[in-house]
Amino acid sequence: MHTSEKTLPGDILLVSAFISYVGCFTKHYRRDLMEKMWLPLLQKLNPIIPITHNLDPIKLLTDDATIAVWNNEGLPSDGMSTENAIILTNSDRWPLIIDPQLQGIKWIKAKYGEQLVVVRLDQKNCLDTLELAITRGNTVLIENLPENLDPVLDPLIGKNLIKRGRALKIGDREIEFNDSFQLILHTKLANPHYKPELQAQCTLINFTVTRDGLEDQLLAEVVKAERPDLEELKYNLTKQQNDFKIQLKHLEDDLLSRLSSAGGNFLGDTALVENLEHTKATAQEIQEKVAEARVTSQQIDEARELYRPAAARASLLYFILNDLHKINPIYQFSLKAFRVVFHKAIERSEANEDVKIRVSSLIDTITHSVFLYTTRGLFEKDKLIFAAQMTFQVLASQGQVGVAELDLLLRFPIQPNVVSPIDFLTNNSWGAIRSLSQVDEFRNLDRDIENSVKRWRMFCECEAPEREKLPGEWKGRSDVQRLIIMRALRPDRMTHAMQTFIEERMGKKYVEGENIDFSQSYEESGPSTPIFFILSPGVNPLKEVEQLGQRLGYTCDNGKLHNVSLGQGQEKVAEEALKVAAKEGHWVILQNIHLVRQWLPRLEKKLEAYSDAAHSDYRVFMSAEPANRPENHILPQGILESAIKITNEPPRGMQANLHKALQNFTQETLEMCSKEAEFKSILFSLCYFHACVAERRKFGAQGWNRPYPFNTGDLTISVNVLYNYLEANSKVPWEDLRYLFGEIMYGGHITDDWDRVLCRTYLEEFLHPDQLDGELYLAPSFPCPPNLDYSGYHSYIDTYLPSESPHLYGLHPNAEIGFLTMTSEHLFKTVFELQPRDMGNSGGVVITREDKVCQSYQPVMHILSLCRYHV
Repeated sequence: MHTSEKTLPGDILLVSAFISYVGCFTKHYRRDLMEKMWLPLLQKLNPIIPITHNLDPIKLLTDDATIAVWNNEGLPSDGMSTENAIILTNSDRWPLIIDPQLQGIKWIKAKYGEQLVVVRLDQKNCLDTLELAITRGNTVLIENLPENLDPVLDPLIGKNLIKRGRALKIGDREIEFNDSFQLILHTKLANPHYKPELQAQCTLINFTVTRDGLEDQLLAEVVKAERPDLEELKYNLTKQQNDFKIQLKHLEDDLLSRLSSAGGNFLGDTALVENLEHTKATAQEIQEKVAEARVTSQQIDEARELYRPAAARASLLYFILNDLHKINPIYQFSLKAFRVVFHKAIERSEANEDVKIRVSSLIDTITHSVFLYTTRGLFEKDKLIFAAQMTFQVLASQGQVGVAELDLLLRFPIQPNVVSPIDFLTNNSWGAIRSLSQVDEFRNLDRDIENSVKRWRMFCECEAPEREKLPGEWKGRSDVQRLIIMRALRPDRMTHAMQTFIEERMGKKYVEGENIDFSQSYEESGPSTPIFFILSPGVNPLKEVEQLGQRLGYTCDNGKLHNVSLGQGQEKVAEEALKVAAKEGHWVILQNIHLVRQWLPRLEKKLEAYSDAAHSDYRVFMSAEPANRPENHILPQGILESAIKITNEPPRGMQANLHKALQNFTQETLEMCSKEAEFKSILFSLCYFHACVAERRKFGAQGWNRPYPFNTGDLTISVNVLYNYLEANSKVPWEDLRYLFGEIMYGGHITDDWDRVLCRTYLEEFLHPDQLDGELYLAPSFPCPPNLDYSGYHSYIDTYLPSESPHLYGLHPNAEIGFLTMTSEHLFKTVFELQPRDMGNSGGVVITREDKVCQSYQPVMHILSLCRYHV
């Protein structure tokens, strides 16, 4: 008791600071504030302020029974969520909760029930509702706050009460303030920037879901899908144990109340003694039930834990997705949408009685489903970045990649001001080698290269070094160590090296660039899940919507398809179309929504309002151009998070482009012409030509003097022309076809004379009578294929197409060095920026990026402290 009295002031001081200041921080930074800043500060004071050793604010501010009640109401059971609830219920300032996944708001609505008044600032009579609640003393939740609040709320948020009585002024009216009134503010924004005065008036609470918390939630969902009996038993036991805690607390309170109100002679009070005996027996009975439930719960947990690897993988993937907005603000995904993908992956996963095999299948299906869901909405330049980040994080979670090695690969220090003694290595490469040689795993690498120049030259100068073994003793190095050495020697081949690495570790399906049919995306959509097309130059993806609508009976002619091209004055038309479609179950196409910036917040609210009560057939399809810079991004977060995002860029690389070009056709297409052999051969050559001219853009001025928006429409129209001309002529009109394709179909985009000559030269090379005899080579070591079926052509590409190189486009090998070097630098720089703020190593120590900066600048600060400056 004496110790408690001594430490009580210090404990209250620390806990008060905890409630006031830590709410906006993540779990890691909360711990740092307590243990690395506040406690050392208090211990340095003279005299020292005593504080309880290992003080836990949760135990000081609440009890197990209260936490049990919160958990029964739906509060996640992880420690950070419990801390958030404590801060919310103990803060004197109005709480402002940052809740992008809507975890906190779900608990708040369950906690306050029907007594809670929920309003939004954009709804009608919002101020009237607030005034009535203030007068009556209700608890009010204001949902979905933007960053800029209406100044009319300033007196309420700042609690600026008029001293004459207890009144508050809102707008022009003074209203009576009831002391029972409570206000809770809520925002869905993940990283809001509120004014300093608002942050000072409110207590910010970060309800963003944690990785551990999400893992537990997803574990419950996967067990519910796989073993519903087990999950139901777990839920009932957890609730029962929480109820036991609550009951024990009530018994304890009741006992203390009776003792405090009893007279001086306890033993003479028969009713009190009997009550004490009854309380003791009841408590003993509850303790026995708790012990029994604990044993049963442990057995259930052991069975549930078998499915934890699947939940852990899903949680990891969600947080990888959640960071993609750092690449482009258009890449935003909601937890609700992620859960839909998660459950569909569980349904599609291959069944097996063996739990280990089943869990392995679940992990593979969940990972690939999330990968496909994400990549269809990424630009081509970002797909390898996402695949690399996913691969590194998955391997790191399995302990197959060390934090130090990954950090070295991504940061990649280069020793400056060195001159390369090796003629085939640049000064930059040699600086990287010298820097690596200071690390234990790469000790003496520089000496080995100098002593074995011939072997290293052969490795560096081969066409695809990423597929070769390292020379000498270095051939046994790990995959990541090979990447590190490769980045030093051949930075231009690092994109190919990363693709090889991903293929070896994750599987070929993660680098092939699988084309997802639009009808599959449509099946995943719904009234609350629109489809959002991210536009690329020269591409009109909405044709796919019209074609699908034609098959399913949604056309403009029958009034079930509303196509609105947005611009000035079209907002009312769009709103009316949405209203009718939601009621009747129609489709709405909203083109170019980026042109109506002022209307976008209203569109977001309309889509949210119609999503719950709309007809089941109601669908919305939108398109917009992405912003050229992040600061110009205008698309609302709610639209981007809820929508299925689809890009329509051509893929990267000849193999992916050739597959993509061929996927515009079917087996029926190949068989539709009477001159089948000629039609198939020329169609394949056209696909190669299309892939070639589209992919040459990546070489900059060495590819085309100006960038041209070649697209799949050029290819499909050219194939239609080919069919018509072959049907109308007894012989193949080679010259006519070259002219039509080169001067009209593709040539219609070309404005430079030399580029027009280049296009014509390609067609003379790829469309030639020799191809019908199998004597035409589209590229070195890649002859025109024989007469095959549709799947046969795809197999031919995979089997016979040489490795990616400028030779495939008729260019010199050096043409891509500059482009690939810049691409690889951008790849690793971006992946480095995506790394978690805290990465735990195998020993469990947490190394933050801030810690690394401190380690880097401390030697410099020491040197500076030794210098004397004379001004």
